[in-house]
Amino acid sequence: MTPFLSAYLDRIDWHHTPDATLETLRAVHLHHNAAIPFENIDVVLPREIDLSDEAIFAKLVVGRRGGYCFEQNGLFERALREMGFEVRSLLGRVLLANPDQMPPRTHRLLLVQLDGEPWIADVGFGGQSLTAPIRLQEEIEQATPHGLYRLLRAGENWQLQFRHHEHWQTMYQFEMGEQYQADYVLGNFHSAHWPTSHFRHHLLMCRHLPDGGKMTLTNFHFTHWQQGKVVEETHLPDVAALYETLQQRFGLGVSDAQSGFTLQQLQTVMDGFDLQSGKR
Repeated sequence: MTPFLSAYLDRIDWHHTPDATLETLRAVHLHHNAAIPFENIDVVLPREIDLSDEAIFAKLVVGRRGGYCFEQNGLFERALREMGFEVRSLLGRVLLANPDQMPPRTHRLLLVQLDGEPWIADVGFGGQSLTAPIRLQEEIEQATPHGLYRLLRAGENWQLQFRHHEHWQTMYQFEMGEQYQADYVLGNFHSAHWPTSHFRHHLLMCRHLPDGGKMTLTNFHFTHWQQGKVVEETHLPDVAALYETLQQRFGLGVSDAQSGFTLQQLQTVMDGFDLQSGKR
């Protein structure tokens, strides 16, 4: 086992010998979701996001930070490949907010070939992220530890939907073509710098729990969900409480010399938000 893979498995708290099986894929997918939170703190600090393998490893594994899709699925792709899986990245267009026009490709997800069958894996879509791989088959309900999903064909492309109460909500549309590092860099730049990007105007965080629960954070608003129902909800009183919550509830590392951040830096970020309008 390589030093990278050993450190990654320690980071996600999965202490078994990996192999290229569905059992391993399901296990490491859920453990990754539970250990490495989805978050956009670097975008709002602001701090440039480097998508090199070395930078992602230093931030998410060594520094015990989280990240968003380009980092999360970049790390997961590298780990799966070292475990022996046949895997590559795809790019999608986020449709969750029902945009008037088709948006750019700003979401990274993974295609995994397992015993000749294609599967979709995705540890980087925030609160609605998959927590288990699903088969690339159309119009079939597929259960994960955190809800039901299905895939639909959209011409030559695919759309992923999740079950929300009594209806299906489209998350994103993705293409099957080969992608390159430059494509991820372009999508990442748009997510981090485009003036209307959601990531620029809110502090966002999510951590899925192995028991089917999840914790979400939007600015000062913390929610703990269990099986789709709110079991804890609070408005954090100040930045000190927020800083503690990031560490204690989401397991976020803040002290690393390269990727950490101080209470004062977080205070500056939150002071810059207009929490009434959601702009900064």
